[in-house]
Amino acid sequence: MNVNKLVKDLNLTVLAGENGLNRKITDDNVTRPGLELAGFFDFFEPKRILLMGSKEASFLSHVELEISRDRIRRIFKTNPPCLICSLNVQVPGYLIELGNELGTPILKSNLRTTAISSKLYNYLQLKLAPIQTVHGVLMDINGMGTLIMGKSGIGKSETAMELIKRGHQLISDDRVDVIEKEPGYLIGRAPKVLEHYIELRGIGIVDVVNLYGAGAFRESKKIRLVVEFETWEEGKYYDRLGIESQTMRFFNTDVHKVVIPVLPGRNLALLVESAALNEKMKYFGINSALNFTQAINKMAEAGEREDEEE
Repeated sequence: MNVNKLVKDLNLTVLAGENGLNRKITDDNVTRPGLELAGFFDFFEPKRILLMGSKEASFLSHVELEISRDRIRRIFKTNPPCLICSLNVQVPGYLIELGNELGTPILKSNLRTTAISSKLYNYLQLKLAPIQTVHGVLMDINGMGTLIMGKSGIGKSETAMELIKRGHQLISDDRVDVIEKEPGYLIGRAPKVLEHYIELRGIGIVDVVNLYGAGAFRESKKIRLVVEFETWEEGKYYDRLGIESQTMRFFNTDVHKVVIPVLPGRNLALLVESAALNEKMKYFGINSALNFTQAINKMAEAGEREDEEE
């Protein structure tokens, strides 16, 4: 991603340094150059976007002009991606001159410092996060981002349509872009060209927004559960209690996984919905399988004590 895209996406105004708009942005952190303006450069990170708020601008106004110019020049010579000034910053003329001279874009935001800082953080985290594309369907089921996976033709899209009829929301069908915003936090979204479309074999491409309304689709969702459809194999062991825990790893994040064997006549939409709701209950501290086994164990222990007493 380059600075020019940042300018367009965040509606920034270019004040100087247009020659540097093609500079690459590779670091998702933002630096507010406080110590550097005071002359301390030991831990300066030149690959980060610079953000100047009212405090930094006020500090510069109290420093001798030549010293300020020298420190800004020293910063710009490291070729940072750009310098963004918040709404209330009065940009001094020498800053514009140095930006044009050294090709460092000077950008102006229409937001105050805290607001643009927060917006920059979220934007960079999303745009620069690692992305993995997987084959599957992503649904929002009662607030649980549920990724349905399995071989082609096993019934993922048909299950998604049934879930939409039940009032749940589609995020993506067929291809899902999985983004690790930070370790432990996965976001799933659809590629732009596939947004709010589902492919149904024998019918074709279906627009769920036109069929069911805008409430049937959302742009992205945190992934909390993976449901994998698997063709039933006679003789294969399947966990019937839900005690065994499986996970699927994306980047540095493990997501709980449930395997559902597919047989003719099974209501897959109901099973996926139940799996999502059961996982949601676990987040609230309610583990049905664990409670059931504990109750059975207590009954068994009580039975043994009665036998001993007899």
